[in-house]
Amino acid sequence: MKTSFLTLLLFCSSQLIIAQNKNFIDQPYLETSARADTLVAPDLIYLQIQIAETDSRNKVSVEKQENQMADVLKKLEIDLSKQLSLSDVGSNFKKYFLKEKGVVKRKSFDLVVYDAQTAGMVILGLEGVGISNVTLWKTAYSQMDLLKLELKSKAVMLAQKQAEYLVKPLPTKVSYPIHIVDRTYSYAEDYGPASFQVRAFNSESEPNPQPLDIQFKAIEVYSEVNVKFKLVDQ
Repeated sequence: MKTSFLTLLLFCSSQLIIAQNKNFIDQPYLETSARADTLVAPDLIYLQIQIAETDSRNKVSVEKQENQMADVLKKLEIDLSKQLSLSDVGSNFKKYFLKEKGVVKRKSFDLVVYDAQTAGMVILGLEGVGISNVTLWKTAYSQMDLLKLELKSKAVMLAQKQAEYLVKPLPTKVSYPIHIVDRTYSYAEDYGPASFQVRAFNSESEPNPQPLDIQFKAIEVYSEVNVKFKLVDQ
């Protein structure tokens, strides 16, 4: 009984698919493709900050460096509770054994800032307190989902305009869309954990250090659509 019911269900599903395909093929339609694209400046800039303590005579503890880092970031009006986090949430410290150098205690933080100027000020400020291991991790755009939807809409409107122009000399006109396929892509610079490391000016050699002039590559975003429009007589 169960086998017969399953066979009937599969048969009905197959008939439905065949009917849908037949209805789609039987009606006159016009297929067009269109693309909408844009460039957007990243407004999420992720930095990784590493502070380390070695077993040396003039060592500065990780705790002290952490407090110095916090002071620098607070002066730049950075919200530590929202923008700063530990890279390794499972452990406060990572320890490494180096030959002839004893134990290195290291702590790693992830920091997000919202513009290139602030990123430069962070790097410069941390360098001023002896923290120079700052790495650019990645960049992103905070309103990416909304931007992708807007580009999809623009691409569909462009596809409709193309279809209308194509049938302009014909005794027919474009009606509603009967099938839409869309693909949306975004390309941001992939820096990786070690591909972009920056160091600020040395405060001893530069009497009036200025913020680093950092420019980040714009993120390319585009949407492609393929639309089939039903055609009707004029």
